[in-house]
Amino acid sequence: MEVRIGVKQVSREVVIESSQKPEDVQKIVTTALTAGGILELADEKGHRVVVPVDAVGYVEIGVEEAGRVGFG
Repeated sequence: MEVRIGVKQVSREVVIESSQKPEDVQKIVTTALTAGGILELADEKGHRVVVPVDAVGYVEIGVEEAGRVGFG
């Protein structure tokens, strides 16, 4: 599943591929935004992304897509 984090004052998004369920990622994001401090997520390879909560513009949580065949 793809997670996109928009950071204030930065033109590019932070994009990670996560093996967590969308509900789990949403819970982590909501908790971080409510408590303040940092938002920390891990990708499929174990890398961690840490973003200060006050710099988060938005978080887009994608849903896993079935593999596509052909051009598209």
